Amino acid sequence: MTSQHAVVRIDIAKDVHAAQVTDYRGRVLSNRHLSFTNTREGFEKLGLWLQDIRGKYGKSDVIVGMEPTGHYWYNLANWLLEQGIEVVLVNPVTTHRNKENRDNSPSKNDPKDALVIADVVSRGYYTNYAPQSPYLTKSRPLRAIASIG
Repeated sequence: MTSQHAVVRIDIAKDVHAAQVTDYRGRVLSNRHLSFTNTREGFEKLGLWLQDIRGKYGKSDVIVGMEPTGHYWYNLANWLLEQGIEVVLVNPVTTHRNKENRDNSPSKNDPKDALVIADVVSRGYYTNYAPQSPYLTKSRPLRAIASIG
């Protein structure tokens, strides 16, 4: 993590995600959090917002952190990777334990959770996301797999 990194945390939800951005030291860069839908249009809205943040603050690198809870994060993570944006996963237990460190309150809201995750990512408490390739694909039928020794 360098001074050129923008650290983005996305609080994942079923329909509407919340994103917040900090620098590598945890200082908030965005005036407001960004709410965006769990759709391609929402992802593109996030992409434009990230471009604006990078340009405004002169950040050449972006790292996006999220909790891999449920399955609602999966499409977004893969879309971000397709855009060349690094995606990391944060353990929900780590987030929960660090929540009170930001403002000495256990209260919960999406923008606050986004900042907590950005803080955890900036400290290096994450796992890199690498999507798993499917074992069975259209180009590799089941009978061909059985013959692999």
